[in-house]
Amino acid sequence: MKALPALPLLFLALGICGAEKKEDGFVSLFDGKTLSGWEGKKEFFRVEKGAIVAGFLDKKVPNNEFLVSKTEYADFDLRFDAKLVGKGNNAGVQFRSQRIPNHHEMIGYQCDIGSWSKGTIWGFLYDESRRRKMLAQAPQDKVNSWVNPKGQWNSLRVLARGPVIKIWLNGKQTVDFTEAEKDIPLDGRLGLQIHSGPALECHYRKIRIKTFKKQKPKNP
Repeated sequence: MKALPALPLLFLALGICGAEKKEDGFVSLFDGKTLSGWEGKKEFFRVEKGAIVAGFLDKKVPNNEFLVSKTEYADFDLRFDAKLVGKGNNAGVQFRSQRIPNHHEMIGYQCDIGSWSKGTIWGFLYDESRRRKMLAQAPQDKVNSWVNPKGQWNSLRVLARGPVIKIWLNGKQTVDFTEAEKDIPLDGRLGLQIHSGPALECHYRKIRIKTFKKQKPKNP
């Protein structure tokens, strides 16, 4: 009977091993202390308490601003946590994107963060500065029940392999999209967005990525 108390410790150890195996192959894109590996207007982005903080709580954000990765990615599994604080309700993470020359905007896919009149847009797939529309989303009532309240952390995952893009919010799949347009780039940079509008901060943490060999397009 004296050996029984050790069982929970054994299960805990097995659980930890399982979690580490699940994250195998991932590389951190944020060291928790600096903005190394990223570029953008430093007046809009800073590091606080182990998170990248975009925006302000005491003034409006005049334009969409992005903290952009110095590295480009094609096929990958991207995971991160985010939360919104303040009056505003819009941010997002760009991927397979590029900066528009001599402009504050980026062009490309965006994993959306925030809300609109119908409810949350967390985990929706938006096409920033290109087709300018939602490309894919889960049923609104379901996503409304999956998202944590404003001010709390939400976990997001973006899996991009060839023309297929999948997104999960807190472990629930919100997007399963296949790009049909052949001229849309399937590689590019990442970008952490703070949207123009009312005072708002978007906090990003635990940003990590696992890359795959770029898939060759299939012959028609």
